[in-house]
Amino acid sequence: MEVSSHYDIGNDFYRLWLDETMNYSCGYFKTDKDTLYEAQVNKTDYILKKLALEKGMDLLDVGCGYGRTLNELQQMGFCRLSGIDFSEKMIQRGREQFPGLDLQVMKEGKINRSDQSVDAVILFAVLTCIHRDAGQRELIREIERVLRQEGILYVNDFLLNEDERNQARYAEYASRYGTYGVFELPEGAVLRHHEETWIFELLAGFSPLQYERLQFTTMNGHISNGFYMIGRKKAENSHV
Repeated sequence: MEVSSHYDIGNDFYRLWLDETMNYSCGYFKTDKDTLYEAQVNKTDYILKKLALEKGMDLLDVGCGYGRTLNELQQMGFCRLSGIDFSEKMIQRGREQFPGLDLQVMKEGKINRSDQSVDAVILFAVLTCIHRDAGQRELIREIERVLRQEGILYVNDFLLNEDERNQARYAEYASRYGTYGVFELPEGAVLRHHEETWIFELLAGFSPLQYERLQFTTMNGHISNGFYMIGRKKAENSHV
């Protein structure tokens, strides 16, 4: 999948500018004095409170990166945990840092789990790294396949912004990528901010339990619109 080339730049590169959690995602700054590390911890704590997971659940983190969120869940007493990521280098680093976690590389766009075998899936800032509609649909179909009847999906990602800086780069790259909201970063990564209508279309197989628009501070220190959604898999989307 296209996202792997973005994350396989190498751990040494990310170590230069990420915090000690090596958590490559948006952060949640409660105050102006919060450090990048504190923002990452705040974000994970916020998400876990919203999810209200039961400790016996079989939980899959799709796009787990180095596994920091799973490690925090493990420390809280969760034991049926697994993570997959598109990047071999991130999984390699995660296995070294958290050898007790089940971390796997996602190959050929497939999740290495049987049908209806997972209680809940976490998807943190993954869609932004898959700029094509088809790639996002493929991933969501796989998530629907592995989730049990009425399984829970937590999605957290970026929405379109109205500021001049973002509007300019959306317009610059719209013709190249065919989607308004896709843009390139100087280091070569291709990312996407989403129209809210597309998010609802993409996740139509889930009944929303909670949905909230948020603002995130990105790794580059900018403010971005975003959202979180907790959805329950609809019965008609069960793959048998």
